[in-house]
Amino acid sequence: MLAVVKRLSREWQGLKAFNAVPRSERKIVFYAENGGYWSYFEPVFIALQRECFEPILYVTSCEQDPLLTEAPEGFLTFYIGQGSMRTLFFAGLDADVLVMTMPDLQTFHIKRSHHSVRYVYLHHSLVSTHMVYRPAAFDHFDVILCVGPHHEQEIRNREALQGLPHKELVQHGYGRLDSILTEGVQGPISRDGSEPINVVVAPTWGEQGLLERHGHELIKVLLSAGFGVTVRPHPRTIKLKSDVIHDLVGVFGLHDLFVFDDQPNARASLLQADIMISDWSGAALEFAMGLERPVLFIDVPRKILNSEYQSLNCEPLELSIREEVGVILKPEELHKSPVVLRDMFNNRASWQDASRNARKRWVFNEGNSGRVAAHFLTTLTTKTK
Repeated sequence: MLAVVKRLSREWQGLKAFNAVPRSERKIVFYAENGGYWSYFEPVFIALQRECFEPILYVTSCEQDPLLTEAPEGFLTFYIGQGSMRTLFFAGLDADVLVMTMPDLQTFHIKRSHHSVRYVYLHHSLVSTHMVYRPAAFDHFDVILCVGPHHEQEIRNREALQGLPHKELVQHGYGRLDSILTEGVQGPISRDGSEPINVVVAPTWGEQGLLERHGHELIKVLLSAGFGVTVRPHPRTIKLKSDVIHDLVGVFGLHDLFVFDDQPNARASLLQADIMISDWSGAALEFAMGLERPVLFIDVPRKILNSEYQSLNCEPLELSIREEVGVILKPEELHKSPVVLRDMFNNRASWQDASRNARKRWVFNEGNSGRVAAHFLTTLTTKTK
């Protein structure tokens, strides 16, 4: 009980501190629903530092957000939690611009403020906007920072279909992808004949997900064939299907070629992987287009949150791109996966070329998305409301 009281007090102090910032300094505000979203904001923040000298405000619902104690210079941070203080924050927000990665604005308890605020959506995935998101997920934003041409077409088609006012669509790109490219770790890993091929299993979550339905069979097949296997579950799988995870670790945890990775930062697991095995996860597209390595897609049932997504007449990117950057395998064909994976590994130079071509086709402003977003956001702060 005492811990709850202390947390609520801290959230109240965070909201109070934010509201104490002079209105003239509340120009650009970032909101993060958890501490894992900084990697999407960071390229924009770095570019903003070059564009202007005013402080950037960062509001987080994550009590352990590292930016609360290690904020970069020019960054003011505030913790408001996920309950009533967050609701009050959104309801009374008075700022020029709010940038957020959380969809469904105005749909549930997170509402637009009664003040005049420009709401900007920053994508935290390369996937399309209409199949794995709720129908109105983006309807109430003023601006969408689009990853690529697929987002522009999907948003415009929905506006036309529903008679919605036009949003401002910015040809932005994808900051997380730019950060990966900056590291210069693209392409195949050099391995001698004695090293196993390393695969990382990184699917999405849900009742029909790869780990939930076929994890045990897949891992057994791969380990028996001599592959190094790193399992990186989606955080929601860990939370909602802990029994599945405990079973997998219990059965395979002591195997020399098995690694279980539940760390917030996936960097190490991804850099060591030759191939990713996934289903409908947006992480697969980041892996392919960022590291320029192939993906084996296990064709479990689609993850659909919008049953009417086909009415937009846009094939979701996560469907259309799979054969560009990888191979599709049916769940009943998991026994074939070792042969398929070895063939992909032997042709990894060709897959690298395919991944580069996909990135050029589907992502705006390669290597420059942060500057594009920063320049646009500063123009919003100078517009008359």
